[in-house]
Amino acid sequence: MSFFSRNRAELDELGIDPQRLPPGQYHTTRFPVLQAGSVPEVDLATWDFSVDGLVTTERRWGWDDIMAMPTTSETVDIHCVTKWTKFDTTWTGIPTRALWEAAEPSPDATHVMVHAYHGYTANLPIADFLSDTSMFAHTYEGEPLDLEHGYPLRLVVPHLYFWKSVKWVRGFTVMAEDAPGFWERNGYHMYGDPFSEQRYWGD
Repeated sequence: MSFFSRNRAELDELGIDPQRLPPGQYHTTRFPVLQAGSVPEVDLATWDFSVDGLVTTERRWGWDDIMAMPTTSETVDIHCVTKWTKFDTTWTGIPTRALWEAAEPSPDATHVMVHAYHGYTANLPIADFLSDTSMFAHTYEGEPLDLEHGYPLRLVVPHLYFWKSVKWVRGFTVMAEDAPGFWERNGYHMYGDPFSEQRYWGD
């Protein structure tokens, strides 16, 4: 029996529905650290978050502004394109819809490009960006995010591969058409559905 078969068989013993594990994935209790480039230096005194593009009013918030916003908590499964899945992770942060509505986007908008430190970007359709479980998270399992996991703020869009859940996020641009972000320009799928195994171009 292969590693993946054994790993999937363990789910029944753990009382977890195997249907929650996407094809080609293995479950883990660890939270591996992966990123493009180095971990940034973050100074909350100068940190800000901006929304621009097809919006009525371009917006910019400081850290205190973000922390004053209403929050939500969600417990979700997360799936990395490198094939690990972690079940029942709990995140707290600001619903993406709150920042979206504050900028009054154009009705012509179809996608967003999320921006982070070091010029990292990821593209998302609006429907996914605004899903009920999508948020800009500042807390993981009741504690502020570790720097290596995206402190002070990261996007969480749990139903897509986790490269779309941008770490060290600084804002987003509202767009009238899709465009590739960092990993999408380097061979990753434009959408990234784990249950369809949309890892790379052509999947």
